[in-house]
Amino acid sequence: MSFTHSMHSRTEGIRPLAPVTWRNLDGIAGVFWTAEGEKRARGYYVSPDPRIVVFFNDVSSHIRTCGAPDRPRAASRPMRRVTFVPAGMPLWTEFAAGHRFSHLDLHLNRDRMLRFLAPALGGSAAQAALRRPVEAQDVAAIETLAKLLVRELREPVRHGVHAECLAGSIVTALLDLPAEPEEAETAGGPLTKAQMGRLAARIEAKGDRRLTVAEMAATVGLSESWFTARFKRTTGQTPLQWQLAHRVAAAKQLLLEGEPTVAAVASQLGFADQAHFTRVFRQIAGETPAAWRRLRQGADGLSRS
Repeated sequence: MSFTHSMHSRTEGIRPLAPVTWRNLDGIAGVFWTAEGEKRARGYYVSPDPRIVVFFNDVSSHIRTCGAPDRPRAASRPMRRVTFVPAGMPLWTEFAAGHRFSHLDLHLNRDRMLRFLAPALGGSAAQAALRRPVEAQDVAAIETLAKLLVRELREPVRHGVHAECLAGSIVTALLDLPAEPEEAETAGGPLTKAQMGRLAARIEAKGDRRLTVAEMAATVGLSESWFTARFKRTTGQTPLQWQLAHRVAAAKQLLLEGEPTVAAVASQLGFADQAHFTRVFRQIAGETPAAWRRLRQGADGLSRS
């Protein structure tokens, strides 16, 4: 299914030198430009989709870029050969001198990129990578891939999947992805005490003690797949089982503090309803919440007498 990109832009003093070449693919739109900017030329660009800009010549001494329109000189920096711009991130450019340039724009459908990256990285790591801007100047490998892709934009001779794979290779070569070899070396071992401590603190900070697996994985800096495997080795439980045990422990504390109803405790800890809470509590504690409280309160009365 082809993807039609959307981008808002304003330019002054920049003009194309040749017709723009473009091609829509599955979740990717490739656009090739040859243009010229005069001294003091400016541009503003923002897109609801992430995108990659690959320059085929060095523009660092001619074009400066920044993310703030009111102070372009103070906050600006040289434009790099390749830039990844996350969705919704605005970009301003200004030419320090007149310059001719050519570049490839890759507009990326965010959902398509998540489906592409998540199987290897996990959902949370893929989302984090798509939120981090990246700039690079040493781009030999990316430039080679980009030139091959431009050929397919100009004169398609192969199936679209070939161009899509080239674009995917550019994405994985540029994005700030987790260092898989480091994770692989420790994949068989348990989580550290520090990592488990961070998880415990995070879940305690949540009033209902509920976190998604993606949130838990992000807390300790792992992809979902690595986290789930290592968590089971560490605790003998799945993340869901561990969370339920924490929520039942919190429920016990609430049941002994004052006289909250079972329904009120269930609601505070994010259970669907009282019946769901009672079922989970009995599975873990061996008794219903009401029976557990009666027994504990009775035991406390006997010990005080």
